[in-house]
Amino acid sequence: MSFIKRIFTWWNGSTFGTNLEIGRRGTKIAEDAYGNTYYEEKKATYEGRKRRWVTYDGYADASRIPPGWQGWLNHTSELPPTEDGYVPHAWEKDHVPNLTGTVHAYKPKGSLDRGGVRDKVAADYEAWTPDA
Repeated sequence: MSFIKRIFTWWNGSTFGTNLEIGRRGTKIAEDAYGNTYYEEKKATYEGRKRRWVTYDGYADASRIPPGWQGWLNHTSELPPTEDGYVPHAWEKDHVPNLTGTVHAYKPKGSLDRGGVRDKVAADYEAWTPDA
């Protein structure tokens, strides 16, 4: 089943066509802790720079790219984090997937999923009515 997913879907990793194109035009640079693989174009063709790609291990979620690799992909740093000694800052957090649309999504008090009733507050809006 994984082979068929790779042929027909782009959100379950890279497709066969993407792998073929990257293999023809790109060079593998490294993999990160999440299993994502990073590539760089063999020849500079885009405004004098080499294009850079990432193929995701599993679901394609751009927030799964660590900050050091994000800087390399955007040409903020010339060397990949594996070569320039990149050390994450203490304030950088590990990846947490976007839970919107799942059963684990945040549902504040008053949301329709929690009954749709919230406590009244002093600054609540009062609608205008022509009778008042």
